Amino acid sequence: MRHGSVDYFTADGTPVPPHTVPLNDAGRAQADAAGALFAAAGVRFDRVLVSGLARTVETARRVLAAAGQDTAIAHDPRLEEIRPGRLDSIPREQLRAAFTGVFSAAADVETLRFLGGETVGAMMDRCLPAFDELLADPSWHCALLVLHGGINRALLGHALTGGRTFLGRLEQSPACINVLDIGAGDIVVRGTNLAPTQWLHERERYTTMEKLLAQYLRAGDIPV
Repeated sequence: MRHGSVDYFTADGTPVPPHTVPLNDAGRAQADAAGALFAAAGVRFDRVLVSGLARTVETARRVLAAAGQDTAIAHDPRLEEIRPGRLDSIPREQLRAAFTGVFSAAADVETLRFLGGETVGAMMDRCLPAFDELLADPSWHCALLVLHGGINRALLGHALTGGRTFLGRLEQSPACINVLDIGAGDIVVRGTNLAPTQWLHERERYTTMEKLLAQYLRAGDIPV
């Protein structure tokens, strides 16, 4: 899963510290809906893994509560979201590219920096080994991973191609569910971006990063 919806910026465009930002009302409803879906489908988890950032921990706790499960939650900081730089250091005319460029088809993921911070290549260097370790561990049957949009794109790309592939244009909506069937030396991706409160994405016209840019532009004097 991706974590539920959060507000990364206040009403005036001020950034909220990404390590501590909590779920908003929509995010809590999304996490609860995902947990209810798992309960209705009879899905039970014997391993739960989060990045450790507050929004993944809160999502996992709400999912498990709604599913009627109390599986212990493990943290792996290698699965934290791609790390941004300082927004105030990005020239105004480069804001749109800074927010959306990493998730475009033309992006050079090895060198392009996310909001002036970490490159996708550096993110993959830390998250793919963590994922491979989990896949190689035979002690679990059904695992829940509550992670992030950028991390999920890297893991899904790795699952689909077996290599170092980043699927930047694969949207990851808040609290979406991705279903992977792990076999002996093989992975089948059965579903992606299943949003439990909006199955058809019928109300969506913008990507997550476009929405974040719009939130940041609330500061008022920054041109779109």
